[in-house]
Amino acid sequence: MRTLKNPRTSRNNRTTRIALATVTATALALTAAACGGSSDKKDDGGKTPSASATSSASGVKLPDLHGQKLEVAAVWTGPEQKNFQKVLDAFDKLTGAKSTFVPTGDSQSTFLGTKIEGGAPPDVAFLAQNGVLHQFADKGWLKPLGPEATAQLQKNFSPGWQKLGAWKDKQYGIYAKVSNKSLIWYNSAAFETAGASVPKTWDDFLKTAETVFESGTAPVSVGGADGWTLTDWFENIYLSQAGPEKYDQLAAHTIKWTDPSVKDALTTLGQLFGKKDLLAGGNSGALAADFPKSVTQVFTGNPPAGAMVYEGDFVSAFIAANTKAKVGTDAKVFPFPAVGSGKAPVVSGGDVGVALKDSPAAQALLTYVATPEAAKIWAQGGGYLSPNKSLDFAAYPDDVQRSIAQALIAAGDDFRFDMSDQAPAAFGGTKGQGEWKDLQDFLAKPSDVAGAQAKLEADAAKAYGN
Repeated sequence: MRTLKNPRTSRNNRTTRIALATVTATALALTAAACGGSSDKKDDGGKTPSASATSSASGVKLPDLHGQKLEVAAVWTGPEQKNFQKVLDAFDKLTGAKSTFVPTGDSQSTFLGTKIEGGAPPDVAFLAQNGVLHQFADKGWLKPLGPEATAQLQKNFSPGWQKLGAWKDKQYGIYAKVSNKSLIWYNSAAFETAGASVPKTWDDFLKTAETVFESGTAPVSVGGADGWTLTDWFENIYLSQAGPEKYDQLAAHTIKWTDPSVKDALTTLGQLFGKKDLLAGGNSGALAADFPKSVTQVFTGNPPAGAMVYEGDFVSAFIAANTKAKVGTDAKVFPFPAVGSGKAPVVSGGDVGVALKDSPAAQALLTYVATPEAAKIWAQGGGYLSPNKSLDFAAYPDDVQRSIAQALIAAGDDFRFDMSDQAPAAFGGTKGQGEWKDLQDFLAKPSDVAGAQAKLEADAAKAYGN
């Protein structure tokens, strides 16, 4: 699920230059038409446990972990958690470990920080914010990847994804699950009833929304109860309208949120948020809807409560698990539209696996999740996208997800990373404060662009320390 949101010590390095730039226009043409501690016990004498299990295809040797407990924390819930549990089950079967999953909740850095400071960190955590990796590494809370995990990382992942999991010349993490967060999913029957067409530009998107409204269905479902969805709306508009250079500067906070480019983006977003008839349940309904509801209400009911919902590729898992709609037939997807004279944006997010304990079990799990075998199990459940270039695309359950995955690998390192995930957690990744709260307030009152900018800048300056 969400996929959550970091300060970087060097201003020049604060922005990760990664977007899946051309991915959606090409690969999605088909579909538009169509989060108990581990035992730190080692073998006698402190020797590395003997290898007794091997992942079949890649020949990766994993240690015998019988009797060892492994606690794994991540933000995932619902179908995402269930699909990851299958990976843990396979790992346990291979190694004899006993893994336990612990959900962190949206305020992930607070949850994990409390556990770590209390002396009871999980063995492994999948961090939903790249900035939290930097913060935790600077505090000395992370353990560098061991040689086996590093070997799998270098073998199966491009340099860009390797760099994202590193900090100050040390490799800490593996981006085992990522997302293309520049997609709009739609109810094909609602579009057909309205006679609506798939838009390519923001202006056309608004016209399509009006067309759907006139047919008697609310056009756009927004999960405003989860503030991270609103940051994603803003980031896509800002990247397209202001361009990559400005995006990098705002992500680094080398320009302020009071910059005219932010005013322009909020004004553009207000063209949607400022028309309650275009939102499922109006502004109050959007603020009350969490991410799962924002998805399911588009693909249930006749007519549905909404015709379109914006979010990443992981939406497909929620559709499959909570509705009767078939992805690719009843539920289709198109790229986030280009704004003004800009290019269609593509923003990527992801969850990075890191070790919080220096144990053989933690390193073994990170090694395993870097293999194509683990990625295959994960992918088969849907709602998952892997940057593992050794994964066979046939593992994905449908053509829609397969095309998104193929585009991701084809794009290599040409993409930009989620801006709020690059911010300090206090600003870009904490429920009820910072950017999440400020954009919820903007959704409630989209006419107050200047007020939103002032709040965003005040919170950003405090979190970034400038």
